[in-house]
Amino acid sequence: MNYILVFIGGGLGSVLRFCMALLIERTNLTLPIATLCSNVMSCSLFVALLYMYHEKNAVPDHYKHFVLVGICGGLSTFSTFSFETFELFKQGLVGWALLNIAISYILCTTIFFVFVK
Repeated sequence: MNYILVFIGGGLGSVLRFCMALLIERTNLTLPIATLCSNVMSCSLFVALLYMYHEKNAVPDHYKHFVLVGICGGLSTFSTFSFETFELFKQGLVGWALLNIAISYILCTTIFFVFVK
């Protein structure tokens, strides 16, 4: 049953990520904002579920697989983040590449520091 939940959750997460990219599309900014938003949203959802699971004991085990592995796995975009950062470096936009790394890492990691006890 967990395989099915991960499969369905992964599909939903991927569709959410695709919709995020369509909504944000291309901006005039050099930073890949859609990927950043997808990763921050995934981390926020991950933290919310961990909180509900550990602190409130309000989430059944099978929801962990559905949300953490499935939805968050499909929604988060480490490979895309890495590729887009690589492309910034390749284009000689070293400052933008480093800023992308710093913002992504700081925002996503801070979410865990703030909300996970």
